[in-house]
Amino acid sequence: MQFLHTDLGILDGDEVVEVTLSNAANVRLMDSSNFQRYRSGSDHRYFGGHATRSPFRLPVPSAGHWHVAVDLGGYAGAVRAGVRVIG
Repeated sequence: MQFLHTDLGILDGDEVVEVTLSNAANVRLMDSSNFQRYRSGSDHRYFGGHATRSPFRLPVPSAGHWHVAVDLGGYAGAVRAGVRVIG
């Protein structure tokens, strides 16, 4: 599966991740272990989901190393995404 990836590094858990999208896409905020499962196609847990509006904002649920993945869920097309951490 093709996806856009942003490594957010270590966050405190009181930030908000803002994702700006060119069109609707799946936005997933994951810790490192779940990101590795996502990359391998295994079951994984994430925060977010199908974003139809932009910007899409997600609160960081806890301190740790976080990643954002943006994909089209297997549908054809392309998406551009910008990711920033607020707070």
